[in-house]
Amino acid sequence: MAQHIARKRFGQHFLTDKAIIDAIVDAIDPQPGEALVEIGPGLGAMTLPLLERIKPFTVVELDRDLAARLRKREGIEVIESDVLKVDFAELAQAKGQKLRVVGNLPYNISTPILFHLLGFVDHVVDQNFMLQKEVVDRMAAGPGCKDYGRLSVMLQWRYEVESILDVPPESFDPPPRVDSAIVRMRPFAEPPAINPELLGELVAAAFSQRRKLLRHSLGVWLSQRHYGGHFDLQRRAEEVPVEEFVALAKELAGA
Repeated sequence: MAQHIARKRFGQHFLTDKAIIDAIVDAIDPQPGEALVEIGPGLGAMTLPLLERIKPFTVVELDRDLAARLRKREGIEVIESDVLKVDFAELAQAKGQKLRVVGNLPYNISTPILFHLLGFVDHVVDQNFMLQKEVVDRMAAGPGCKDYGRLSVMLQWRYEVESILDVPPESFDPPPRVDSAIVRMRPFAEPPAINPELLGELVAAAFSQRRKLLRHSLGVWLSQRHYGGHFDLQRRAEEVPVEEFVALAKELAGA
């Protein structure tokens, strides 16, 4: 079979370190009967070890050459598509159960993928992803940390987020110019009852001027909505815990 050359436009970096691959598969720990979906299987570095533990399972692959290779493997259902166009609710319905979603996400569109999946969180058991370490640090950061920001809040209100393994550039071919990490995301069983769109607007306003006190950013946004509550605006956005942003979104929705 001809060698596949990584395509920059797809953000392809193929995982080749067997020890790292084994550690990732062990961390995912797939069990027979689960509905597993892998995003961006590439040359199958994780796909084939996963296939030894669970079959059948589904992969989402945009590259038509790689999709054609994967179809030749017994036990793999291939969805040849941009992952941002995949309806994971429909996929879960077809499988009759919630999904376990895994993958080495393309670093150039990792954040859009995470927000796309957030829309299907009710249909997911957990997510285990390889991402740029800088992104994982932001996802898992707590208040008071320089990495804490909009991404942290918008994921942590809905998931338990945990960085579980660092992966160096030399584990890939071609090596990326950044360090990578594995992140585990588990949806909360009983998430807060809030309007996600409202929370998103609120958080975007708060972090729009993160070096300034909230009265200069979120305060302006709140005044435009005639907010008369007592949210402390004499702080910077990075000092506010997730639960306080969520509580403010609830308060605004009930006003």
